[in-house]
Amino acid sequence: MTRSAPIEDINESNLVVTAPKTHAAGVEAVVVALDRGIAQAGIGRTARSLLRLNQRDGTDCPGCAWPESRGHRKTAEFCENGAKAVAEESTLRTVTPAFWAEHSIAELATKTEYWLGNQGRITHPVVIRPGDTHYSQISWDDAFELIGEKIRATVPDRTVFYTSGRTANESAFMYQLFARSIGTNNLPDCSNMCHESSGSALNPTIGIGKGTVSLEDIHQAELILVVGQNPGTNHPRMLSALAECKDNGGRIVAVNPLPEAGLFNFMDPQTPKGVVGKGTNLADEFLQIKVGGDLALFQALGHLLLEEEARVPGSVIDHEFVAANTDGIEAYRAARSVVDWDETKKATGLERAAIETVAQLLVASKATIICWALGLTQQPHSVNTLKEIINLLLLQGNFGKPGAGACPVRGHSNVQGDRTMGVWEKPKEDMLAALDAEFGIVSPREHGLDSVDTVDAFVHDRVDVFVSMGGNFALACSDTDMLEKAMQRVGLTVHVSTKPNRSHVMHGKTSLILPTLGRTDTDDKHPSGRQVLSVEDSMSVVRTTQGRLEPVSEHLLAEPVIIARMAHATLGDDHPVDWKAMADNYDVVRDHISRVVPGFDDFNARLKTKNGFVLPNPPRDTRSFATEIGLARFTVSPIEYLSPPEGHLILQTIRSHDQYNTTFYGLDDRYRGIKNARRVILIHEDDVTELGFADRDLVDVISTFRGVERRADAFRLVVYPTPRGCAAAYFPEANALMHRELVARESNTPGYKAMTVRFVRAGTAA
Repeated sequence: MTRSAPIEDINESNLVVTAPKTHAAGVEAVVVALDRGIAQAGIGRTARSLLRLNQRDGTDCPGCAWPESRGHRKTAEFCENGAKAVAEESTLRTVTPAFWAEHSIAELATKTEYWLGNQGRITHPVVIRPGDTHYSQISWDDAFELIGEKIRATVPDRTVFYTSGRTANESAFMYQLFARSIGTNNLPDCSNMCHESSGSALNPTIGIGKGTVSLEDIHQAELILVVGQNPGTNHPRMLSALAECKDNGGRIVAVNPLPEAGLFNFMDPQTPKGVVGKGTNLADEFLQIKVGGDLALFQALGHLLLEEEARVPGSVIDHEFVAANTDGIEAYRAARSVVDWDETKKATGLERAAIETVAQLLVASKATIICWALGLTQQPHSVNTLKEIINLLLLQGNFGKPGAGACPVRGHSNVQGDRTMGVWEKPKEDMLAALDAEFGIVSPREHGLDSVDTVDAFVHDRVDVFVSMGGNFALACSDTDMLEKAMQRVGLTVHVSTKPNRSHVMHGKTSLILPTLGRTDTDDKHPSGRQVLSVEDSMSVVRTTQGRLEPVSEHLLAEPVIIARMAHATLGDDHPVDWKAMADNYDVVRDHISRVVPGFDDFNARLKTKNGFVLPNPPRDTRSFATEIGLARFTVSPIEYLSPPEGHLILQTIRSHDQYNTTFYGLDDRYRGIKNARRVILIHEDDVTELGFADRDLVDVISTFRGVERRADAFRLVVYPTPRGCAAAYFPEANALMHRELVARESNTPGYKAMTVRFVRAGTAA
């Protein structure tokens, strides 16, 4: 295997802007996907990986968590961005010890995440110690001994265990068991930064922190609202499901600040009309809402539904369902009896007539699904917004029947499974008691640090050891400038990774990079032979995933093996958990899970069935709600929205079409017409003029929160069809503007869609 030529770094002056596209996918998506795969991995590896992707007994896509059909599956059961994710992982480019010897930390610190990630797969464990200028090779034995020594030298609550959503169920279970065996619940994960608000809203209202629909429900729905979400880039396979809904006569409403191509027309490259035809028009209605205006919208919709019910009794409310299964309807009815339409327009930017049109679609629908993503979860009032969605669904009995329910669309593959396996800083007592009974340990009961709390702990020097199972914590979090400086004061950072990233450069005084197998790699170095892992998708389906590609290095270890060896090196031979048995045979891990985690009875046998198995979901399965009162709850929240002071805008972060979280596949945000640059601000033409700037002006961006300012330099203004008063910038470049205390109440999720910003000409004083 040979390493391809290095990728050139970003030159922001090469920005090219064209008109945004009005359709998603098509033949161009196929061409781009194949081109990226062949450039990274060659024809053979690309074909072997893609033909197994999302197939039964194949590899679960390392991208998003959208589910696969439990019936017929296409030969090409993947999207453009899934193909890009596989290309990144199956690349033949390698980062060997020679790479680290050639590039000092000082040099690597000047590189962008795009350059770092494109260097290839890490082949050997490496270390950097106090005074070193370069990473250098270390043996696996010495690496684990160092980890054990550092963890034992501190107290448990000064050790933090972070994980990204790509960690499989078995790895996640072992990881949380390791943390709790040490004595800490410091288990922040990427869910803290994205869908924590969903769980915080769903658990108290419907008794479960997950969505309540299946893929088949999406196909059968009469009406689907897609809110705060860009499926064409972030969950492209969702477009196929929406198209099938349309083919079955369903209606779709898109609610989003930006007119994303994937909300309007889908050209399925696997169908004739997607290749030579006009594709499928998706959104019947598009509400271009102001950032943060969704709470006011759903309150107005609730008012209109109740108003129609009063006009035509029995036409809207499912009285039998509400009476038997819910609590709080009268308080909700009273709160929504009136609406201030002037304030609603100020909050949403929408005309009353447009909201009334959507209300009539809701009235006519007997099976409604509301889907949402980070556009709704990363606001100060996110939890209340999502509770308003639940109110609407409860009102019409949209639980436990075909084509209806709540659908939070998750990001990372298996981010939902991580939480199911116990990766959570606030574990429930029944989970801890089951762990203690199964393994003979005493789990800590005190809640640990979530991701935002961990950033604060770093800044205030309350972390001695930081272990990251995947992910790129330094770049993914808020207050990135302060976080990067703080991470360099930590005694030990450990990164279990496949490729270089910014967190490796902003390392602790001592730092280890431990190279691991990826999803597409064969995992066969075990006494019991080749191993299989499992994942849980957005709709609670658990299935196998196994790679079939030859790893780029014989020195890579699987995540369960790395966790087991870290645990053994830390806890010693006398610890009651048999870590080696779990690392040798993942069936042993699953047997433990079956006795600890509800819904996983007979895990090994059920996993081997054709389609895996579906976890219990009381609202969907039996129309029952496991809240404290045994009923679903209507809730009442005051109206709330984002209103920037004069001279400021509300900034939201977004992904480019050529990225997945902090991984950049390329520099082409094709659907939005942005190419070759990332430090851009999408802004309404009238706002540009009113603020005294012009299209393509270079500006520094200053955010303000509670009188404290953050600054990010050298962004290019790009006139774009955003709502007035709102702007957008790419994540994670804009994360430096995010104050760590700007969070969603209750969930503590960062408010990446709620930054108050102003601009000054580049290089000038604030």
